[in-house]
Amino acid sequence: MREFDLEEFLPRFWKAIGETLLMASVSFVAAAILGVLLALWLYASRPGNILENRYVYAVINFIINLIRPVPFLIVAIAVVGLTRIVFGTGLGPLPQTLPLTIVASVAIARVIESNLVAVDPGAVEAGTSMGASPVRVLFTIVVPESLGPLVLGLTYILVALVDATAVAGTLGGGGLGYLAMNYGWARFDYTVIVIVVITLVILVQALQAVGNAVARRVMH
Repeated sequence: MREFDLEEFLPRFWKAIGETLLMASVSFVAAAILGVLLALWLYASRPGNILENRYVYAVINFIINLIRPVPFLIVAIAVVGLTRIVFGTGLGPLPQTLPLTIVASVAIARVIESNLVAVDPGAVEAGTSMGASPVRVLFTIVVPESLGPLVLGLTYILVALVDATAVAGTLGGGGLGYLAMNYGWARFDYTVIVIVVITLVILVQALQAVGNAVARRVMH
């Protein structure tokens, strides 16, 4: 077992935390915007809903069902050409936000759509009968009615994104996953692996606590 060198480890550790937070935050913001818009479009175009369009619904539903079952590792490999076109390289934390955003946006779309479907149809019908436009019904009735579950759903995906950044790290994205693989597992330095695991647990617990607090606040 390799002897642990704290002085050598700390600069790498802080750099890895920064890269992990960069990947998670950038991809989460982009995925939240895309995913919520996809969910609203999917919900509104459902058969019998305010913007019913079975063709639009079928296409969006197909895209989500096509991407969602594929593991992040496979998606990241499949879009590496696109990642290089967009960022000029496939290495580094920022390029890895592209596959992370793709995977997270379809997951968010499905989770949010499930919450939107649970909104009382009577409230939607009341808004429509009062002459409100479909967009106004969506943003003034449907979204506020499902805000608490929506926040919890987004928190769930954010936690999953932090997990996925560990995989992205092994593909050249850096971060805690890269640190654990290259300075822990590859060098038989199990202290590094233990520190990375504890850090990920603390990070996930903190994000979940913040998400729960925000959800409680918007539901009361």
